[in-house]
Amino acid sequence: MGDAARSSAARPRRVSHGTGFWIVAAGFLVVMAYSTVPTPLYPLYEERDGFPVWMITVIFAAYAVGVVVSLFFLGHISDWAGRRRMLLIAILVSVVSAVLFLAWSSPAGLIVARLVNGISIGVLTATATAHLSELRARSRPGESAIVAASVAGAANLGGLALGPLVGGLFAEFVPSPLIVPHAVFLIALVLAAIAVASVPETVDAPEVPVHYRPQRLSAPSGSRSTFVAAGFGAFASFALLGLFTSLAPSILVGTFAQHDHLVAGATTFAVFGAAAVGQLLLARIALRIQLLIATISCGVGLAAVAIGALAPQFAVFLLGGIVAGLGVGVLFKSSIATAASLASPARRGEALAFIFLIAYCGLALPVLAAGVALVFVPESIVVVVFVTLVLVATVAAGTAMTRKARSDA
Repeated sequence: MGDAARSSAARPRRVSHGTGFWIVAAGFLVVMAYSTVPTPLYPLYEERDGFPVWMITVIFAAYAVGVVVSLFFLGHISDWAGRRRMLLIAILVSVVSAVLFLAWSSPAGLIVARLVNGISIGVLTATATAHLSELRARSRPGESAIVAASVAGAANLGGLALGPLVGGLFAEFVPSPLIVPHAVFLIALVLAAIAVASVPETVDAPEVPVHYRPQRLSAPSGSRSTFVAAGFGAFASFALLGLFTSLAPSILVGTFAQHDHLVAGATTFAVFGAAAVGQLLLARIALRIQLLIATISCGVGLAAVAIGALAPQFAVFLLGGIVAGLGVGVLFKSSIATAASLASPARRGEALAFIFLIAYCGLALPVLAAGVALVFVPESIVVVVFVTLVLVATVAAGTAMTRKARSDA
């Protein structure tokens, strides 16, 4: 056997860029889904361990801290370390978090497991989004970049939607609901890692060694105002999603007397699912029309959420969440697409990591404030104040991005 043949045999077989695009999208969806599986399980952990409602916000905060720290220190390095390598690392870190959930059964274990899970998501989000964009560009060079951005956004939010539904189904119908979901996703994550290992790399190794530095917190030069609007949109979008990811199960019990775990999972699924579906359905409509729909949906939907919490009327609350979810899904996708378009290819991962860093601050900070408020204020009042602030933020972000889209048209 010649040297060339040996070299070919030693290299692992890679799938095409087109096939790799869908493998990465599927892996992205699985990891994101696992990050929200615990949402409908929190009342079970609360019952098992006897901790107060505010402890749920501490556990959620550990996840958010993991995401933000990981985005700052690791989210951008796939620009030179390689997309596939960093994706594999992200998936394997999620595997570690699943093992922790299974092996460390205590509140401290929950906090550590969620912290590790957050680290995985911080590495994954910007890396997978950039990888999808590059794989699609190589497989279909003439296609609009908005298609890859829509699939990335749908995998991201679709995974966040799927996790609570799966967790709710396990909680309601499967014995050992605090064990089985983590065991099932442990297997799924290992399979995802094996599949991603076959995907082509889209980043060339640097000719000169790159010295590590943390994430550069700066907008692309010459387009700062547009980048700021995109960041504001991402922050506002994730603020609403954070409400349904962390506190929704407790709100359903305390405000609406809904104790069914499947209802808790289905509620979060409906909001995130609307966000993912909205991204796909509106993908080929002009950006300014998308943003107009998003802005109106956020305003109407969030108003309904507040009315439903005060009435209290669960159907109004849920319908409002679905309408607002559609709006923030489109708003978030537009923010990501805008950030990616403003950055050069060599710094795309860095720009996306910065946008996701802003988004996950939106996921964490308002929810932490709401968790503190729950110690002193009734849940319905906390929800109304929270939703009002998010309504102002989403409508302002949507209006600013719509104005920019009109000026570019």
